[in-house]
Amino acid sequence: MEDPRSALAPLLPLLTLLRQNGTVTPTEQALVQAILDRSELLGTADRNALAAMLAPDDALPMEDLLRWRKSVRTVARDLPEGTNLAGLGVAMGRAHGMPPEQEQTWRDVLAQLEIALGILGTEAVHHYRDRPGTHTEANITQPSFDHRAMARILDGDEAAMKERVFKVLADPRFQYPADPTVEEHRRLVTDWCQQLANAGLGSVGMPKTYGGGDDPAGYFTVMETLSYHDLSLVIKFGVQFGLWGMSIQLLGTEKHHKRYLRDIGTLALPGCFAMTETGHGSDVQGIRTTATYDHASRSFSIHTPEASARKEYIGNAAVDGRAATVFAKLIIDGVDHGVSAFVVPLRDVDHRVLPGITIGDCGPKMGLNGVDNGTIEFDQFQVPYDALLDRFAQVDAEGRFQSPIAGEGRRFFTMLGTLVGGRIGIPRSALSAAKSGLTIAIRYGDRRRQFGPEGGSEVPILNYRMHQRRLMPLLADAYAMHFALRHLTTRYLGHAEENTREIEALAAGLKAYGTWRTTGTLQECRECCGGKGYLSENRIGGLKNDTDVYTTFEGDNTVLMQLVARSRLTAFRKDLGDMGLFGLLGMVSEQARITIKEKNPVITRSTDRSHLMAPDFHLNAFRYRASTLLTGVARRLKRHIDTGMDAFDAANVTQYHMVTMAEAYIEQVLLEQFQQAVESTSPAECQTALRKLCQLFALKRIEDHSAWYQEQGYLEGVKSKAVRKEVDQLCWEIRHDAPALVDAFGIPDELLGAAILRT
Repeated sequence: MEDPRSALAPLLPLLTLLRQNGTVTPTEQALVQAILDRSELLGTADRNALAAMLAPDDALPMEDLLRWRKSVRTVARDLPEGTNLAGLGVAMGRAHGMPPEQEQTWRDVLAQLEIALGILGTEAVHHYRDRPGTHTEANITQPSFDHRAMARILDGDEAAMKERVFKVLADPRFQYPADPTVEEHRRLVTDWCQQLANAGLGSVGMPKTYGGGDDPAGYFTVMETLSYHDLSLVIKFGVQFGLWGMSIQLLGTEKHHKRYLRDIGTLALPGCFAMTETGHGSDVQGIRTTATYDHASRSFSIHTPEASARKEYIGNAAVDGRAATVFAKLIIDGVDHGVSAFVVPLRDVDHRVLPGITIGDCGPKMGLNGVDNGTIEFDQFQVPYDALLDRFAQVDAEGRFQSPIAGEGRRFFTMLGTLVGGRIGIPRSALSAAKSGLTIAIRYGDRRRQFGPEGGSEVPILNYRMHQRRLMPLLADAYAMHFALRHLTTRYLGHAEENTREIEALAAGLKAYGTWRTTGTLQECRECCGGKGYLSENRIGGLKNDTDVYTTFEGDNTVLMQLVARSRLTAFRKDLGDMGLFGLLGMVSEQARITIKEKNPVITRSTDRSHLMAPDFHLNAFRYRASTLLTGVARRLKRHIDTGMDAFDAANVTQYHMVTMAEAYIEQVLLEQFQQAVESTSPAECQTALRKLCQLFALKRIEDHSAWYQEQGYLEGVKSKAVRKEVDQLCWEIRHDAPALVDAFGIPDELLGAAILRT
C-alpha cells in the first residue's frame, strides 16, 4: 500500500493505535466511517483508502503499520505535555498540508471518535512519545553490597561444615528422582542416609571416643544444610542420628554408649524414638505404655495396655528400625515412678520383627513420604536390666527405684530437657525451606515480566508494590529468625544448668513461631510464582507439604506457646517474689515512667521519619507489648482464681491471651537478636542492608499489631498510618537488594530444582 493520502493524515494516530491493539472490529469500522461521513471531510477516493486502512490485519503489511507509526512519532515528539489524540491528529494534518479552515472540524471529529471508541486521548499520545520511563520500570536490581560478604556473615563459623555437606550432596547419587513411589522414595532416602553416615556426617555430634566428631554445633549445621535438599532425608537423618542417637547419649550412661553409639553413627543399627502414642502426643507425661520391673529375672516387661497406648507416627519404624528408645511408665512393685526411657530391640539381624512386637505402617502422608513412619505395640515384651537408660532413673541391686533428682515432675522435665535439641533442629530446617522458597520466588519475580506502562516495555513483577509487600517482609522474617536461631543454638550448647528452663522455653517458642512463619512464607511464595509455582519441578509445593507437619511434631505449636507463656509467668512470679517492697516500688515507678515518656501525646502522634526508623522506638514498642500482655495475663489468672475458679479452668479461660503473650515475647527476642546482629556487622554496606531489613521486620510487626497499640493508647491513628507508609517505602528500597539477599543464603542452583528460573 502506498503512503496514506494527505487528506487522511489527521486519522493516522487513531488508526495506528487501533491497528496496534489488534484487528479493527466491524463495530469500530462502522463508527469511524459514520462519524467521518457526517463531517463531509473526505471524498470518494479518500473513503476508499480509509476502508483499505481499516481492513483485516492480513490485508495490511506490517511495514506499512511501522511506517505510519514512525511518521506519527516524529510529530508527537515536539508536542507539549497534555496534548490529546485530537490535537496530535490536527498536528499530523498540519504537517501534511491540511487547509487551516479544516483544523477545527478535524479537531471536533477526532474528539467524537475518542469518545465513541473509548480512548483516553492524553494517555494515547504517550504511546507515541519517547518516554522518560516510570519509577516502576526504573526500580531494578541494584545490589548495594557483595552477596558473598553477606554469606560470610550469615554462615559464620558454620561455613566449612556447610560446604562439606554441599560437596556430599553434589554427588550424582543425590539427584532428585522423577516422581518416585512411596517405596522408592523410602529406599532412596535410606541409601542417602547411608552415604551421609559413610561421609562421617551422621556421627558428627557424637563423642570422638565412639567414632564421632564431638561437634554438636556441626550436627545442627548438617541438619540445616540437608534441608536445602530433601526434607524426608532431613527427618530420617534426624531420627537416626539425633533422636535415636542423642537419646542414648544423653539419657544413657557409659555402658549404653559403648554398646550402641558407634553402630548408630555408622547406621549399622537403625533405630527409632518411640515417644508419641495414639492417645498422647504432646502430653508425654500421660503416656500409657508400661515397663514393669521383675526383680527375680532382673528384667522389664514392656507392654501396650490398650489400643490408644500404641506408639504412633514413629519414624524409621515401619521398615528400617531394628531398635528403639521407648518411653514408658516405670512400674516397680505396683508403684508408678513416672516416665523413663528404655532401649528395646524391634527386629533381629535378619530384619524380622521380634515375637511380642507388632509393627504397622502409617502409609502415605501429605508429605515426607521418604520417611517410614509406623506404629509399634508391645505384648509383655521382655528386655534386660541394662535396657533402662539410667542417667536420671535407676533400679538398684535390691530392686528399689533411685534417682539423683527428687520429684517425678522435676525428673521428667529434666529428662526431656536433654532432648530439646530437636526443637532447635526443626525450626532451623524449616528456615532452610523458607529460604529456598524465598530464593525461588524472588529470583522469579526479578526475571518474570508482565504488564507495563502505555508505550513502554513489560516490567519485572518484583517491581510491583503489592508483590514487594508480599515478599519483602517475609525476607526480613527469615533474616530475623536466622539470627535468633543462631543465638538459641549458642545458648543451648553452652548453657549453665540454672538456665535450662529458660532455654527450653525459648526453643519451644522459636520452634512454634518459626514453623508457623515457614508455612505462611511458602504459601505466599507459591502464589507469587503463579501457576509455575504449582509445578512439582519447582519444589515449592513439595516444601509446603513436607514442612506442614513441622507445626505439630516435636510439640504442637499452640501447646508449645502455652509452655512459653507458663515459663514467662513463672519467671514473673519469681521476680515479684525476689523484689521485696523496694523492688515492687521500683517496678511501679518504671511503668509510670514508660507511660509518661512513651504514651504522651507528642510521642504517640509523632510521624517524624527519624523517630519511626529508630531502633529504640522499635524495641521499646516490642518490649511494651510483651510486658503489658504478661502482666495482663497474670492479672486475669489471679482474678479468676480469687473468685474461686480452679487453676486449670483459669488457665483454660486465658489460653488465647497466654498464646498471644508468648508470641509477643518471641517477637521481642527476634528483634533484640536482629538489632544486635546489625550493630556487630561489617562491612558497612552489609550493615546498611541488614538495618533496613531489621527496620522492616519491626515496623511490619507494629503495623500488624496496630489495633492493639491504638487500644493501649501507645499509637494514635496518624502514627499508625505513618508506620504503614514506611513499611511501603522499605519494601520499595529493599527490592533493589532482594536478589542479592537471597543469593547470600548460598543455596546451590541444583538443590533449588527451580525450572522457572531457567525459563
